[in-house]
Amino acid sequence: MRLFYTDVFVLPLPAGHRFPMEKYSRLREALLASGEFSPADFHLPHAATNEELARAHDQKYIDAVSHGQLEKTAEKQIGFPWSAGMVERSRRSAGATICACRAALEDGVAANLAGGTHHAFRDHGEGFCVFNDAAVAARAMQAEGRVDRVLIVDCDVHQGNGTASILRGDDSIFTFSIHGARNYPFDKEESDLDIELPDGCSDEAYLLQLAHGLDTAFDLARPELVIYLAGADPYHDDRLGRLGLSFEGLAERDRMVFNKALAHRAPVAIAMAGGYARQINDTVSIHRQTILLAKSIRTP
Repeated sequence: MRLFYTDVFVLPLPAGHRFPMEKYSRLREALLASGEFSPADFHLPHAATNEELARAHDQKYIDAVSHGQLEKTAEKQIGFPWSAGMVERSRRSAGATICACRAALEDGVAANLAGGTHHAFRDHGEGFCVFNDAAVAARAMQAEGRVDRVLIVDCDVHQGNGTASILRGDDSIFTFSIHGARNYPFDKEESDLDIELPDGCSDEAYLLQLAHGLDTAFDLARPELVIYLAGADPYHDDRLGRLGLSFEGLAERDRMVFNKALAHRAPVAIAMAGGYARQINDTVSIHRQTILLAKSIRTP
């Protein structure tokens, strides 16, 4: 299983910034320590090119990000101060999901150990998201002639509003988001399928809704590739989550997605998406669990 990482591309943040950047390097270390992967399984991705980004984003926005010409309000909306490191990291994160899609189509499953930047819109970023890696990667696979139909399964606790907006009206890429009803973004977009959950939603209720959603999404999408946003933030002790899932519930969520894709013979490219647990080791453990489950289910 090939894993693509971006934690070596530093994103400078001001003191006191609450985004847990260190979870990415800790995840790579945890996977190496698991004994299930060798250093040769970890790969640096390319930086997404302007051509790749422009399939999902306006060129004016790409240029403004690339050259440090964002308005202060636009920078504040993203949540990161502009820097050359921010641009490089954002391009590499999109490139990592492109690489994971290519690898998944060859091997059955692969992962971007970051990504899931689903709040990025065509012409602006939001919520710590600069470029929308899932939309960019799905369109890249189509442009390269690798697939015609893609399903994006977004299990981050926050709705994939940017993804829904970018891909609205595109019948070849199906967007499914299962998320907290009362969580960010408070003005939601319309995915092809949205399932909204109440605060405190338990494992049992979540998994029942997910099962129905997956049945519907796979039947309608008929995907040749699945891009899975495996957010750790539905966890009950996530600072930004508001749902009530346990480690076991999140593991069963992952199994359901992987087994459904396997039953439909659809390769899966994973992106980590959100995770803001009060104890960062909990977030890392949830992401680690996702990758190890993917490897075990997809290994003959």
